[in-house]
Amino acid sequence: MNRRRLFLILGIGAALGWGIAGVAARALVVQRDLPEADLIVVLAGSSTYKERVRQAAQLVKEGRAPRVVLTDDHQRGGWSTQEQRNPPFVELAVEELHQHGVRSEQIDTISPVKPGTYNEATAVREYVLNRKLKSLMIVTSAYHSRRALWTFQRVFSDSGVKLGLDPVPTGQQTPGPWTWWLHFRGWQLVPGEYAKIIYYWLRY
Repeated sequence: MNRRRLFLILGIGAALGWGIAGVAARALVVQRDLPEADLIVVLAGSSTYKERVRQAAQLVKEGRAPRVVLTDDHQRGGWSTQEQRNPPFVELAVEELHQHGVRSEQIDTISPVKPGTYNEATAVREYVLNRKLKSLMIVTSAYHSRRALWTFQRVFSDSGVKLGLDPVPTGQQTPGPWTWWLHFRGWQLVPGEYAKIIYYWLRY
């Protein structure tokens, strides 16, 4: 095999691999339109909490929902020299919402919530039904959106509550679909999410 043919084969292989990786990442991203909702729920995500709460704040600013609920999974952030402690991510999320114009009276938390999307969905269901709410907008990161929507649909299947989902666009704390494989975080998010989807299908 001459060198030109070898380079051609390698180039075609690289292009196919790049395309497959991009398609696989894009397939994880879903959206369900809901013009207005009674409530926005921001799913917990320690490494991506900023992009999620910023998305929620933007939806509030647009008048899509009057309130935001955070699920508190009791995960903590890094050491704060100012506070001399590791603040919980839910506190950091509340502060981020404040910085983006969401008032304290518009924010609530659900606590405690066991880690995991299914546990979050069941806790949110109880919160929503207890308050007789009729609609809910879910905010989460892009690659988590397909599993999140699938889980909430199952948990809320007989509730009569309308569900919407508005995922955060990639490129903030989440790498883009065509370059995720260049980032360590991308390998955690995309292949890891497929593993979790399989587990959820088998488990729930």
